[in-house]
Amino acid sequence: MTGQFFETYAVTEIIKSYLNSGKRPPVFYYRDTDQKEIDLILETNNTLHPFEIKKSASPDRSVVLRFETLRKTNKKIGAGGIICMTDNVYPINNDNYYVPVWFI
Repeated sequence: MTGQFFETYAVTEIIKSYLNSGKRPPVFYYRDTDQKEIDLILETNNTLHPFEIKKSASPDRSVVLRFETLRKTNKKIGAGGIICMTDNVYPINNDNYYVPVWFI
């Protein structure tokens, strides 16, 4: 259950950041009929930025493979990553990063 609380915390902090800047948060969640889900999607300028949220300090990098399911939306897929308990921003691949929760 702590992982779900961590997800809620991360999404809430992102929403608060937008609202405190006087902006409407472009926050979405994705789940398809195959039960593939993406915890958080930020949409800016018609570009989707997907994020998974994991309580671990070193989550499995394969979770970013889920982001490919967004290709069927016909929107551009931008940089994304895994929000987690890591100490610093680290690259996962060319488009995705481990993002420390304190960074948000």
